[in-house]
This record gives sequence, structure tokens and C-alpha cells, in this order.
Amino acid sequence: MLSAEGIGKNIEKAIENALLELKAPREDVDIKILNEGGLFKKAKVLVTISDDAKDKYIKKEEKKKTLKLEEDNPNKDEKLQKEEKKDEKAEKKENKTKKKEKIEKEEVSEILEEDEEQTEEYQTKNISARQFLEGFFEVAGKEVTINEKEDESFITYSIEGENLGEMIGHRGECFYAISRLLTAVVPKGDKKILLDIGGFREKRTQSLTALAKRVANKVHKTGRYARLDPMNPSDRRIIHTALQDDSRVTTLSKGVEPHRYVIIFPKDED
Repeated sequence: MLSAEGIGKNIEKAIENALLELKAPREDVDIKILNEGGLFKKAKVLVTISDDAKDKYIKKEEKKKTLKLEEDNPNKDEKLQKEEKKDEKAEKKENKTKKKEKIEKEEVSEILEEDEEQTEEYQTKNISARQFLEGFFEVAGKEVTINEKEDESFITYSIEGENLGEMIGHRGECFYAISRLLTAVVPKGDKKILLDIGGFREKRTQSLTALAKRVANKVHKTGRYARLDPMNPSDRRIIHTALQDDSRVTTLSKGVEPHRYVIIFPKDED
């Protein structure tokens, strides 16, 4: 084999996969980029043994064929066979080590430049929230329905479908990560974009609102402040909003992310 196609999440990974298939170090090959990849597409390259290195690999292929014929021959000398296999294994290990240690500076620079160009392209591409969500859940292998609801301040995208628990995660870690990614990728508009997966946002809002009111009642009765567990910015906002009109208490966020938390204080009575 004197050439192989490689596919990966980026150009460098595609090159590595092709080199592994060829069992060749980078300095022995020529690389042609077939597809630079994109937000939902994988990169693709064609890696070919260079002309000045072909003789070595042609001989290697011939040697493999000879070894195959000899392995089928019951009169093959067992000791010689073991030595040849040992040499082949050592050569594979050496090639693998070279592949990891020797990366040409020009190729690295070229790849970095391509990554920068792709980043600029993604930043300037006018991708909508719906397009991003459709592509994201397609890649995740989830068949979903995306409902859009708009009011004076927000545009909410509600995701419905089966087996969405892993898209929410323990205490919503995955949900919040997807929300942050959506906000980062989609250009900012006049209205804030909100995400809801499997009704998680609504259930979380109800749960935290109930928690805020229970703690507020306790703070009012005891006259002592209460400190809640660390929360992400979205959850803290729910607590503040739930108690903003409560004349008995006031709220304050303290600490440093990701350990920032809410404190509920009793208000001084006149």
C-alpha cells in the first residue's frame, strides 16, 4: 500500500489516521488535503508515499508477500520466521516513534493557519440557532422536534424527543454546556436565546423557585442569613428573580466561578 485516505475531526487527526494505516512516518509521505472539514463535517486527506521513499516500501511489500508464502510452507525454518517477525515488529515500533516525535515545522504552521482561517469563517458565518441545534442533535444521533417560542425579551427553543436524559446530564451539566455553546456560536441579536431540553429548564425553574421561597421563610423566621450551594449563573438568576419582590429578604451572589453561591439575608425591619 503506497497511499491511504485519512478522516478525522481536524486535518491533523486525519493525517495521523492515514499514517497509521500506511505504517509510515510523516517524513516519508506527501500530503494532499481533500476536505478541510467544518462545523459538522470531518476533514479528509490523501497521504501518499513520496517518490524518494517508494523503493523502501515496495521492498517491504515484497517482503510481506514472501513471508506470507513461507508461512504457508510447512518446511519454513521456525527460528528464521521468528527473527523476521521480530525485525518487522521492531520496524513498526520505530516508525510509530518517528511519527510521534518528528513533525515538520512547515506542516504545523500550515495547519495552524488553516485552523485560524476556519475559526474566522465560523465566527463570520450567519448560522441561526435552529440550524445549529438541528446539526448538533443530528451529530449526537438524536431525533428531536425543535419548537420556537418568542416573547418581548427572549426566544426559547424547546427540544422534545426520546432518551434526552444524557443531553441534560447530572444536575443539568450537559444542558448548561449546550446552552453556552449555543450562545457562543449564534450571533447576538436583540433578544436573548434560551434553550430547554425535555422540559428541564421549566422544571429547574419551578424547583429552584420553591427552594428560594422555603429558605426565605426560614431566614425571615430565624433572622439569620442562609447560604445556598454553589450554582451556575443561570440557576443563581432564578433565585434572585424568585425573591426580588419579597419584602422580607434580599439576595447577594458571592464567591468565584465555578464556586459562586447565593446568600439570602433578612431585611432590616423599620
